[in-house]
Amino acid sequence: MKALAIGGVEDHVHMLLSVPSTLSIAKAIQLIKGNSSKWIHETFPEKRLLEWQEGYGAFSIGISAVEETLAYIKNQKQHHRSRSFKDELIAFLDKHGIEYEAWMLD
Repeated sequence: MKALAIGGVEDHVHMLLSVPSTLSIAKAIQLIKGNSSKWIHETFPEKRLLEWQEGYGAFSIGISAVEETLAYIKNQKQHHRSRSFKDELIAFLDKHGIEYEAWMLD
């Protein structure tokens, strides 16, 4: 697994990953959450109560969308000044016909 871009704001993180076909998305997320939690807790003991939320969203992109996705992740902070993550996620899910429950977005 290779991280192509990682960026975050106060309430979420976006990552563009290259994941080999032999690694499931669920296992990739488990490794990322587990290893990053361990590092944070060991490096910043005062953050020992920090934890990841239970769920995650994972979407695949085509090679033609890599540059646009890299730019989006790089400019996340500026982007979310005008549109909340929740509003953006709902618009994305609706646009692509992905069903969701309102409680999943809190």
